[in-house]
Amino acid sequence: MKRILLALALACSTAFAADTKPSEASIKELLTLTDAAKMVESIWAQVDGMTQNMLAQSTRGQELPPAAQAVIEKLRTDSMALAREEFNWAKMEAIYQKIYQDSFTQEELDGMVAFYKTPAGQAVIKKMPVVMQASMQELQKNIGPFMQKLQQLQQQAMTELQAIKQAQQPAPAPAAEPAAAAPAK
Repeated sequence: MKRILLALALACSTAFAADTKPSEASIKELLTLTDAAKMVESIWAQVDGMTQNMLAQSTRGQELPPAAQAVIEKLRTDSMALAREEFNWAKMEAIYQKIYQDSFTQEELDGMVAFYKTPAGQAVIKKMPVVMQASMQELQKNIGPFMQKLQQLQQQAMTELQAIKQAQQPAPAPAAEPAAAAPAK
């Protein structure tokens, strides 16, 4: 009976250990090992490129006066500065800490750390920025056609809304007939 209780206790403790949340230190090790801070930083250039392309597409075919171009450029640079400030590495690392802690067990995190220490893991770390950049470039190619289709859908919806609005307006009352002149006495 003691052996059964001991086996049951070991099984429960092993199951509990497998479900433990990863430590802050192990998450930090994973983020350091995977160069997460560099990856976040490398995304900003890609986001800026996408922003420039979207702005260029939104004004396509229009020659803007220099003052308007300056306003658009200021919008782009101010937006990027704000994004970098709001999503700096210190804030992102805290977000990653919470997400990883809520998503993975210590055992899973240990497995990831072990993987990223292997040659295959190191290849993933080194090549992922290139993969991300190529992905962004491919996405940029599709943004223009997507935006055109989206504008068509929006225009169609607006036309339908106008038709509904007009259908709901009451019909004008018929014009009253002029009153007959009263007979003279």
